[in-house]
Amino acid sequence: MSQTLTAQDLWPLVQKLSRDEQVSLAKLALRAAAQSGSSSDAESYRAASPSVDEFSSQELQLAWEAEGWEEFDAQL
Repeated sequence: MSQTLTAQDLWPLVQKLSRDEQVSLAKLALRAAAQSGSSSDAESYRAASPSVDEFSSQELQLAWEAEGWEEFDAQL
């Protein structure tokens, strides 16, 4: 019976790769993840559901402040 591998299982091998090979592997992994769009959004959301504090009802400490941005006004 084959066991499903996890990223943690592969981590020791990834650490042995050179930096260039790690970057190549990352690109390949991202490409494979983008192309394996067979799962629905609902399935993906269930697999990586939000953390407890992701949708906090408390006011954010870094909430948007409209004042003080005048100097950054883009010239159109």
